[in-house]
Amino acid sequence: MDREKSHFGTPNKPMTNIQQSKWTSRWTLLGQAFRGEEQDFTHGSIDRAIVLLSVPMILEMVMESLFAVVDAFFVAKVGVEAVATVGLTESMLTLVYSLAIGLSSAATAMVSRRIGEGNPQAAARAGAQTMLLAVGISLCLSIPGYLYADDILGLMSKDASVVAKGSAYTRLMFTANLPILLLWMLNGIFRGAGDATTAMRALWIANGINILLDPILIFGWGPVPAYGVLGAAMATTIGRSVGVVYQLWCLFGTGRIIRLRPADFLPDPKIMRRVLQIASGGAGQYLIASASWIFMISILGQLGKEITAGYTIAIRIMLFTILPAWGMANAASTLVGQNLGAGHPERAELSVWRTGYFNLLFMAVVSATYLIAAPFFIRLFTNDPAVVASGALALRIVAGGYVFYGYGMVLAQALNGAGDTRTPTMLNFIFFWLVETPLAWLLALHWGWGETGVYWSIVIAESGLALAAIWVFRKGKWKTTVV
Repeated sequence: MDREKSHFGTPNKPMTNIQQSKWTSRWTLLGQAFRGEEQDFTHGSIDRAIVLLSVPMILEMVMESLFAVVDAFFVAKVGVEAVATVGLTESMLTLVYSLAIGLSSAATAMVSRRIGEGNPQAAARAGAQTMLLAVGISLCLSIPGYLYADDILGLMSKDASVVAKGSAYTRLMFTANLPILLLWMLNGIFRGAGDATTAMRALWIANGINILLDPILIFGWGPVPAYGVLGAAMATTIGRSVGVVYQLWCLFGTGRIIRLRPADFLPDPKIMRRVLQIASGGAGQYLIASASWIFMISILGQLGKEITAGYTIAIRIMLFTILPAWGMANAASTLVGQNLGAGHPERAELSVWRTGYFNLLFMAVVSATYLIAAPFFIRLFTNDPAVVASGALALRIVAGGYVFYGYGMVLAQALNGAGDTRTPTMLNFIFFWLVETPLAWLLALHWGWGETGVYWSIVIAESGLALAAIWVFRKGKWKTTVV
């Protein structure tokens, strides 16, 4: 009886109180992350800083990935041509996304470094100069996108039905590219400042509106006609535009950490040059990777529209988990920038290793899930047997390398946060164009592996890239990058 009391009686109460205290502390920490109460990440617990930054960033990317999945779900109901149109158009839109991500990387690197140095006014000026560049770049892309939409889509598909039904979608997405650029770039400012909560809210607003408008504009509702696949582009443009309005209101109105003033927008050639230097590397990374993706999907396009559609659906599903993982990688970028600015390079390095470890665990769980239940996830979007088979094959093979991706993306973003965008750009070129692209062609078309060859080339290239990023990061040259 005495022994039972030792386990179940009074002596057990202090342990219960400790457990309750731990749970209370965790909920308090999550609440702070949602509210964005803390912005100084250069002192205190590193794990705490990772949680405070990564929770809103992960939730930000969850909504972005949910948008991609929901968009694919509704577009799949229109037909195989509609799904192929979205996939082919987005492969060409990678130019816009690459520029947006490049500007976002530059904004995060410069703003986080200035915040770490304790100079929010200089951070605001760097953000304003980046906005000016974004508007100028958008104008240069809109005009050719409007005039040559049919030709752009025709380059990617030999199927005349895809071009006929999808050119309006392509034209609108290219013409209205400014919301895409600004939404990503402005969130880069918020992330660099450590205000991940505002970045999360902006993307939730943008994609929440898109998700609500998708079925209305695609299928019609009441007086609203059914626009088909064009409706998906309309919903995306409206949602992202509203998100940008919210971002601008926060930067000009509330401005908790950074508040923009009209004087900040007077052109400053010195800042603009540095922004372009950093942004060119960030854009180059994504553009190199995305251009190889265009090559991948062009190979699949030669194998059939069902294979293209299956791959498009699989990619949307994978985005649902890769984008949240990018949210954690973005947290590493901010931690590196602010801690380097504050003169704590060792803390910056430790933050990256810890973030990479957490991301690796998350991606391992996701990989196991997709390997087991790939057909189930594809059938949520379509019952076409050929599309399901192709999509499940893509999901299983590509997800097999998720553990490597999880660590690699954190290290790449850490280098970007330090302002060293050149090194990840070189790594991307080596592994996506000297490894992945020729290997995909060789396996898929020359050796007759078909779509399987394309998917295996992706796994091999991404895994090699992650291992190379680990080696480069350990050398530590990024600690001396000037921003």
